[in-house]
Amino acid sequence: MTYEKCIIVEGRSDMLKLVPILAEEVKIVYTNGTISEDALLELLEPYEECELYTFFDADQSGEKLRKLMKRIYSEAIHLNVPRTYMELANAPRKVLAQLLRDANFSVHKEYLI
Repeated sequence: MTYEKCIIVEGRSDMLKLVPILAEEVKIVYTNGTISEDALLELLEPYEECELYTFFDADQSGEKLRKLMKRIYSEAIHLNVPRTYMELANAPRKVLAQLLRDANFSVHKEYLI
Protein backbone atom coordinates (compact mmCIF):
# COMPACT_ATOMS: atom_id res chain seq x y z
CA MET A 1 0.00 0.00 0.00
CA THR A 2 1.25 3.48 -0.81
CA TYR A 3 0.58 6.38 1.52
CA GLU A 4 0.35 10.09 0.78
CA LYS A 5 1.19 11.13 4.34
CA CYS A 6 3.58 9.79 6.95
CA ILE A 7 3.74 10.92 10.58
CA ILE A 8 6.95 10.24 12.49
CA VAL A 9 6.55 9.91 16.26
CA GLU A 10 8.91 8.84 19.05
CA GLY A 11 7.27 5.76 20.47
CA ARG A 12 4.67 3.05 20.05
CA SER A 13 2.37 4.67 22.64
CA ASP A 14 2.41 7.87 20.54
CA MET A 15 1.40 5.90 17.47
CA LEU A 16 -1.39 4.15 19.36
CA LYS A 17 -2.68 7.51 20.59
CA LEU A 18 -3.00 8.87 17.02
CA VAL A 19 -4.43 5.84 15.20
CA PRO A 20 -8.05 6.12 16.45
CA ILE A 21 -8.14 9.88 15.79
CA LEU A 22 -7.23 9.72 12.10
CA ALA A 23 -10.04 9.25 9.57
CA GLU A 24 -7.71 8.68 6.63
CA GLU A 25 -4.98 6.23 5.71
CA VAL A 26 -1.75 7.61 7.17
CA LYS A 27 1.47 5.73 7.79
CA ILE A 28 2.71 6.30 11.32
CA VAL A 29 6.35 5.40 11.94
CA TYR A 30 7.93 5.45 15.37
CA THR A 31 11.64 5.89 16.05
CA ASN A 32 11.78 4.19 19.47
CA GLY A 33 13.18 7.38 20.94
CA THR A 34 16.66 8.63 20.16
CA ILE A 35 17.90 7.55 16.74
CA SER A 36 21.04 8.10 14.68
CA GLU A 37 21.03 9.86 11.33
CA ASP A 38 21.77 6.62 9.47
CA ALA A 39 19.02 4.72 11.29
CA LEU A 40 16.53 7.52 10.58
CA LEU A 41 17.40 7.52 6.88
CA GLU A 42 16.93 3.76 6.74
CA LEU A 43 13.65 3.91 8.68
CA LEU A 44 12.13 6.60 6.45
CA GLU A 45 13.53 5.54 3.08
CA PRO A 46 10.31 3.71 2.07
CA TYR A 47 8.28 6.85 2.81
CA GLU A 48 10.40 9.58 1.23
CA GLU A 49 7.76 10.14 -1.46
CA CYS A 50 5.13 10.87 1.20
CA GLU A 51 4.37 14.19 2.81
CA LEU A 52 6.40 13.86 6.01
CA TYR A 53 5.12 15.16 9.34
CA THR A 54 6.80 14.98 12.72
CA PHE A 55 4.88 14.86 15.97
CA PHE A 56 7.47 14.75 18.75
CA ASP A 57 7.27 15.40 22.49
CA ALA A 58 8.02 18.88 23.81
CA ASP A 59 11.11 17.69 25.70
CA GLN A 60 14.86 17.39 25.10
CA SER A 61 14.57 14.07 23.25
CA GLY A 62 11.80 15.42 21.01
CA GLU A 63 13.79 18.57 20.29
CA LYS A 64 16.83 16.51 19.32
CA LEU A 65 14.74 14.46 16.89
CA ARG A 66 13.11 17.60 15.49
CA LYS A 67 16.53 19.14 14.75
CA LEU A 68 17.71 15.92 13.09
CA MET A 69 14.58 15.80 10.92
CA LYS A 70 14.97 19.47 9.95
CA ARG A 71 18.53 18.78 8.85
CA ILE A 72 17.78 15.60 6.86
CA TYR A 73 14.20 16.22 5.72
CA SER A 74 13.87 19.99 5.58
CA GLU A 75 10.53 19.64 3.79
CA ALA A 76 8.93 17.85 6.76
CA ILE A 77 6.10 19.63 8.52
CA HIS A 78 6.46 19.78 12.30
CA LEU A 79 3.44 19.40 14.55
CA ASN A 80 4.05 20.39 18.15
CA VAL A 81 2.65 18.93 21.34
CA PRO A 82 1.55 21.80 23.59
CA ARG A 83 4.07 22.32 26.41
CA THR A 84 1.20 21.93 28.86
CA TYR A 85 1.24 18.18 28.15
CA MET A 86 4.94 17.78 27.22
CA GLU A 87 4.37 14.30 25.72
CA LEU A 88 2.12 13.28 22.87
CA ALA A 89 0.92 10.28 24.88
CA ASN A 90 -0.23 12.63 27.70
CA ALA A 91 -2.17 15.05 25.49
CA PRO A 92 -5.95 14.62 25.28
CA ARG A 93 -7.15 13.15 22.00
CA LYS A 94 -9.34 16.21 21.41
CA VAL A 95 -6.24 18.45 21.49
CA LEU A 96 -4.34 16.13 19.15
CA ALA A 97 -7.33 15.94 16.80
CA GLN A 98 -7.43 19.72 16.53
CA LEU A 99 -3.69 19.90 15.80
CA LEU A 100 -4.04 17.21 13.13
CA ARG A 101 -7.09 18.89 11.60
CA ASP A 102 -5.23 22.21 11.49
CA ALA A 103 -2.52 20.37 9.51
CA ASN A 104 -5.16 19.19 6.99
CA PHE A 105 -5.56 15.65 8.26
CA SER A 106 -8.99 14.09 8.24
CA VAL A 107 -10.01 13.23 11.81
CA HIS A 108 -13.01 11.49 13.34
CA LYS A 109 -15.61 14.05 14.40
CA GLU A 110 -16.05 12.63 17.90
CA TYR A 111 -12.52 13.82 18.76
CA LEU A 112 -13.08 17.42 17.71
CA ILE A 113 -13.51 20.06 20.39
